[in-house]
Amino acid sequence: NINKFRIATKANPWEGKTLKPESVRNQLETYLKRLRTQCVELFYLHAPDRQSPIQDTLQACNQLHKEGKFKQLGLSNYASWEVAEIYCICKHNNWVLPTVYQGIYNATTRQVETELLPCLRYFGIRFYAYNPLAGGLLTGKYHYEDKDGAQPAGRFFGSSWAGTYRDRYWKESHFQGIDEKPTLTSAAIRWMYHHSHLRGDLGDGVIIRMEQLHENLTAAAEGPLKQEVVDAFKHAWDLVAHECPNYFR
Repeated sequence: NINKFRIATKANPWEGKTLKPESVRNQLETYLKRLRTQCVELFYLHAPDRQSPIQDTLQACNQLHKEGKFKQLGLSNYASWEVAEIYCICKHNNWVLPTVYQGIYNATTRQVETELLPCLRYFGIRFYAYNPLAGGLLTGKYHYEDKDGAQPAGRFFGSSWAGTYRDRYWKESHFQGIDEKPTLTSAAIRWMYHHSHLRGDLGDGVIIRMEQLHENLTAAAEGPLKQEVVDAFKHAWDLVAHECPNYFR
């Protein structure tokens, strides 16, 4: 029964789509039809569309919200100043406010800590972190020098997004950073839950695949890391900060 789940979906400006009102409506209604439901919990604007006026997009979202087609508005891949602009436009017009931001965040990708998270805190917007394992880099199963050789299938190889993930993380400094700390998945997840800037009491969360659920629950239950491991993660971040991918597009 689909009603037992809280479903999120997105509108994006790629592959012939835009964030113009008619495209936003078409995307959401198409997803609702495919999901065989009349309403989703969360509807994201997946990334900025520089060719579509944001006020028109937000007005269209508000109309869809009034029609009962989604409950919460989310943002993803917007810069902090754009989040502030969007919130103020919605507030001024009494439109549905954004309440969730989905962004890239992990132990070696921490750009959101400087401006975005303070912005979200100010406006009361929850943060859902994706890529908590840096696309798999923090599992320790990849080796920088083997880039052109046989590699396990995953985010970096064998998928349509592989090139994007290699551009984002496949840098020698990233591999140097994780060589000096435990590369177990549980260590990276425990860092997310116990040592990052996420705030569970404010509704923040970590986005994972279903098959990772048990591993994540186990890691979270193991509690905080030893200080030397936290320090190693900090050193890893210091090594890669200059090459950190932008959280916005």
